[in-house]
Amino acid sequence: MPQFNQVCITGTDRGIGLELAKGLLRAGCTVHAGGIVDPNPELARLSAQFPGRLHPFRLDVGDDASVQEAADRIRGQTPALDMLINNAALLGDTGKTIADDLDFGDMQRVYNVSALGAIRMANALLEPVMNGGKLIVNISSEAGSIGNSHREAWFGYCMAKAALNMGSTIIHNRIRPEGGRVLLLHPGWVKTFMGGSWNDAGTHTPEEAAAHILRLIEARGGELHDSPLYLEADTGNELPW
Repeated sequence: MPQFNQVCITGTDRGIGLELAKGLLRAGCTVHAGGIVDPNPELARLSAQFPGRLHPFRLDVGDDASVQEAADRIRGQTPALDMLINNAALLGDTGKTIADDLDFGDMQRVYNVSALGAIRMANALLEPVMNGGKLIVNISSEAGSIGNSHREAWFGYCMAKAALNMGSTIIHNRIRPEGGRVLLLHPGWVKTFMGGSWNDAGTHTPEEAAAHILRLIEARGGELHDSPLYLEADTGNELPW
């Protein structure tokens, strides 16, 4: 993926975000990797393996000041970003239904990171993105599809991803006349740490999911449509809004 020289990724502590960073580094990209774990031994190892091409930094996408500090840092390193990948997210409670004692604070935390985090990043880095590749990739989920809704729980996560989808269309509407695009990708059912501990029940490993995402970005990231593409990363199929 050599056309993406400068890339910013959020949520690179582990899982999909870390594997995306690895894949882009192997493709020759310079990666600005934001995560809440600082220092991160895995990113330190990658920095040694790819000297001068990995720039890790502490980033909490749920915090305005942290995002602005990260944006200032990135703008000081490059005037243009070829791609911004908003991957950071929280899962939150997945068991309680409307008949249960709901934790609304938990829902707000999930929404703040999983929905507003991507908006904060796009807002703070809009200038370098539009100076570069004009591409924002938001890692969404089938859980955000209202047309495909089937769960009785997962309030925070489903609602946050639906909000992310709407926010992505609003951003896309603004940047599309200048060639800007937002791409929404569902990574599939991934083995993950998102619930606080390792869950091995997924179909894809984080490495496989990242590979699917990067292949689809390469195949379709250059397309300009009236609305963002909302796709399954592993199949390439469009998801209902």
